[in-house]
Parts: sequence; structure tokens; C-alpha cells
Amino acid sequence: MQKNNKALSVVIPLYNEEENILPLYAALKPVLEGMGINYEIIFIDDGSTDGTAAALEGLIADPDVLVLEFRRNFGQTAAFAAGFDHAIGEVIVTMDGDLQNDPSDIPKLYEMAGRYDLVSGWRKNRKDPFLNRRLPSAMANWLIGKVTGVKLHDYGCSLKAYRREVVNNLRLYGEMHRFIPAVANWYGVNVAEVVTTHHPRTRGKSKYGITRTVKVFLDLITVKFLQSFSTKPIQFFGPMGLASTAAGFAVSVYLAFQKLFLGKAIGGRPLLLLGVLLIIIGIQLIGMGLLGEMLVRVYHESQKKPIYTLRKVLGQGIGDRG
Repeated sequence: MQKNNKALSVVIPLYNEEENILPLYAALKPVLEGMGINYEIIFIDDGSTDGTAAALEGLIADPDVLVLEFRRNFGQTAAFAAGFDHAIGEVIVTMDGDLQNDPSDIPKLYEMAGRYDLVSGWRKNRKDPFLNRRLPSAMANWLIGKVTGVKLHDYGCSLKAYRREVVNNLRLYGEMHRFIPAVANWYGVNVAEVVTTHHPRTRGKSKYGITRTVKVFLDLITVKFLQSFSTKPIQFFGPMGLASTAAGFAVSVYLAFQKLFLGKAIGGRPLLLLGVLLIIIGIQLIGMGLLGEMLVRVYHESQKKPIYTLRKVLGQGIGDRG
């Protein structure tokens, strides 16, 4: 354990949540004080364009508050990554800053983190619109569980608790924060799920929409590839290559038969050219996309290149981080 570690770090990304900051802070403090442990609250301003930064700077008189300000909007995954990088708690709890997650659930997650490596919240009675929020989320949860083999009711719930050794081994890119339980499970982490309270949004505007479903689906392809084939890509590309070669060979035999035995001209057949072109383009696009994902990870991890840049770090406890 590091000299200046705390028992708990609460990591909260924020983007244009000016109206929610003070009520959230007021709800958090009594819950955390009542736990009787050393804690810190890390707010990450993800390039907000309203008064979020000013509201956060008003909280740094509290020695248990750390504020990270991004230079621009890098996204929620980058905000979580920044929070993990700066957190010094033995248990790290993440939550949204829109007051829909309930701070009173934190003690329950913290206690369960003593028995599990990762505890994920489940918004069983979710207070969001059905068509554009709950329905896409339910479909995504089912699909992610089927593809990754890690079945959770609510992958999209930001209220989660992590043991420190879990986040130390995570590398987050793109929109990968929602897949952390699946990625962590691949490392051998034991994952639990617990029902949490969910409130309707009363202030500010939601940053989520149905368009994010497309991003989730594309990132899910990446997660599945990294889970199953990151160390053995030939087992992914090999069968496709063999199938493509076999199909091409079959077409060649068929056309050779027509040319040699039936005397038909085959050189200008557009169907043949179209089929070959589509097969080649499809394999190249899929291969380049997945290999590109692997190269991005090698690039970031070998150079330790961050996926965010900070404008400033504010708080009385900055010196405790070495």
C-alpha cells in the first residue's frame, strides 16, 4: 500500500453539469463522512462549455476534493481514465454527475468490493425514457453478454466499484468504459452485480442518445476480437482466407470447364469480377480495421501516450500524490 493511499476514491466525470455540481457534492459528503474512512472525490471536467469549471473550482477548499480540467471534450472513457490515473484509493467508485446515480449506494458497493474485484450497479428500476434510452440499452446489454460471455443486466450503469489492482491493469480507449467488466473478466477478475437506485434527471440535459448504439456495436466487435484473437489473429483471419481461396478455386474450376469443354468465353463476365472484388474489399476492410485497433493499442501502451490532456489540476491534496 502506498504511503498516501486512501480507502476510497470517488471518480465523477462531468460535461456541462453546472446545475448538478453543488447538489451532488451536498449529497455525497454526508454519505462519505458517515462511512468513517479516508476518502477523496475526483471531479473531471470533460471540456465543459458552461459554468461547470467555475462551480468545481469553488469546491477545492475541501481537502478531500480534486478537480481535473480537460482542455477540450475527450469523452467519458478518457475522463474515467484520468480519474483512475489520479486516484489513490484502495477502492475506486465511479458514478455519473447528473444526480441519477444515488450516493447512498456507495457504502454497499464499497463493502462488496471487499469480496469481489469489480462490483457493477444495476439500475433495475431505471427512470429514463423507454424508446431512446431503456430499449437500446436492453438490446445492447443482451448483445454484449452474448458476445463476451459476461452477462450483466446493465453494462451502461456508471456506478461501479473497482479494486485498485483492477484499474491498474486497464487500458481504456475509444468508448471502452462500458465494456470494463467484460475486459476485466478476461484478465481473471471476479465480477458481481448489485441493484442500485436510479433517479430521473431533474437538471441539465442528457448527453446520451440512440446514436451511441452504433459506437457501442463497433466497440463490441473490438472487445470480442481482443478477447478471443489478440494473441492468435491467424485463427480469426485464417478461416476467412481459406474460405475465400476455396471459393475462388471453385469458381476457377467452373470457368475452366466452361472454357475448355464448352468453348464459352469467360474473360468479360461481370459477375465474376464483382464477386472477386467484393470478397477482396471485404476481407481487406475487416482486416485493416481490426489490425488497426491492435496497432493503436501498441502505439499508446509502448509510448504511454495519454488519451487526454489536462488544463489544470486543482485541490489541496495534490502534493500527496508524489
